[in-house]
Amino acid sequence: MSDRFDIVSEEAIRDGTATDAYFLRTEETLEAADRNPRVVVEVTRDQFPTGEFDVLAGVKDAARLLDGLDVDVDAIEEGRLFDGGPVMRIEGPYLEFARYETSLLGFLSHASGVATRALEARRAAPESSILSFGARHVHPAIAGMVERSALVGGLDGFSHVAAGEILGKEASGTMPHALVMAFGDQEAAWEAFDEAVGPEVPRIAICDTFTDEADESLRAAEALGDALDGVRIDTTGSRRGDFRHIVREVRWELDARGYDDVEIFASGGLGPTELRELRDVADGFGVGGYVSNADPLDFALDIVEVDGQAVSKRGKLSGVKEVFRTPDGGHHIGLADRADPEDGERLLKPLVRDGEVVREFDVDEAAERAREDADAVGFREES
Repeated sequence: MSDRFDIVSEEAIRDGTATDAYFLRTEETLEAADRNPRVVVEVTRDQFPTGEFDVLAGVKDAARLLDGLDVDVDAIEEGRLFDGGPVMRIEGPYLEFARYETSLLGFLSHASGVATRALEARRAAPESSILSFGARHVHPAIAGMVERSALVGGLDGFSHVAAGEILGKEASGTMPHALVMAFGDQEAAWEAFDEAVGPEVPRIAICDTFTDEADESLRAAEALGDALDGVRIDTTGSRRGDFRHIVREVRWELDARGYDDVEIFASGGLGPTELRELRDVADGFGVGGYVSNADPLDFALDIVEVDGQAVSKRGKLSGVKEVFRTPDGGHHIGLADRADPEDGERLLKPLVRDGEVVREFDVDEAAERAREDADAVGFREES
């Protein structure tokens, strides 16, 4: 039995063999015919605006993939919202980048789906602390992408240690039910944790392992006293009932006994609907599968110009295009050689010039762009 995991290597991605076979057949055919047209291609999700905005992510990895190739690339900035039209445009000899289409679309599609779900969660509880707890739902090889995309969408942190090492950020998290079960006694587990971990780690006790959530929360407060920062309620769905009522009861009982400074964190199967229901009674949330299990966005890459002539396949729009954010928060698409909309902000900006990446990538700045754009376009507004 092989001792290797089923993971495509970084080398395969970089040399372009992480691709669909027909691109290599295309290379072979064009080279045999001594044909290599100069093309403009565009990456799009929808041809026209639909009223549904998404978040663009994965641009950093896409830029690294195209770095060093004989191409010029423009792209919407990571974290910006878009609604139809191109999110990226590549110009150059077709054989220079043909084999990279599969990986390029994968980088953008999957990360953008995760970032969009993260922004939905962020908008559902804008004043709450929200952590990404979903790495256990995905292949470990892509945990870094999931956690970075969650940050682009505005989440405050994540739980995956190796992803933190990649991103240069500290992973968050305190204790699972397994710790309490290993001790067989709640107080023993909470106290052992308090004694073992460093002072920089918040003392947040899991409080629904063996008995009632309010009972365990009070016992944690009594056991750890002033050291206790918060309690986490992660009640399994088969015992949850009215989760909002459970959280309110925990808050009531803690407050009634003078533990009003102990925060309550909720986790387990939460999405925007649950966050809206709980955001006024819980202080923070762990969101897992709703973000990590996001469907990739269905991007496509299409040739729109060959040797200076506009062209397209059936169902797609020919010609080089620009996209704009209008002052009213609209998303405008038009041919690049036509007049810009009045006071419109051009969204496609230089990413690669003469084969060199000309943009810096900062995940916090991307998250800020997502926040500002979400306000501007009214992203997923709910009462």
